[in-house]
Amino acid sequence: MYSSKVIDHFNNPRNGGEMADADVVGEAGSFKCGDTMKIFLKIEQERIVDVKFQTFGCAAAIASSSMLTEMVKGKKIGQARRITNEQVAEELGGLPPLKMHCSNLAADALQDALDKYSDGPARKQGRAK
Repeated sequence: MYSSKVIDHFNNPRNGGEMADADVVGEAGSFKCGDTMKIFLKIEQERIVDVKFQTFGCAAAIASSSMLTEMVKGKKIGQARRITNEQVAEELGGLPPLKMHCSNLAADALQDALDKYSDGPARKQGRAK
């Protein structure tokens, strides 16, 4: 049912936990299954230098969150914005059709964080964080 990458990221999640000094926190949830995710980003000079996640959900949701953190770490904001739900699932070696919404959860939380960062007070005043 799950690829070896999904099982590995579920059993050994990367970058899990809360980040006290995050520049921005993004959130997403699924009414369909009750899964929720928070992603914490530390951004310097428009680059994601650190990322953490907290996910309450199934194995696919946790694996998708873990994989997403590996995909965005070190990326410029513009590059991170282009990461899609499908890319997260592909990096995991695929997800069963009934679990594709889990990769959506991870990508949606990332987009929420990036939107909040772009709209933040320091950004509106033209100052970099």
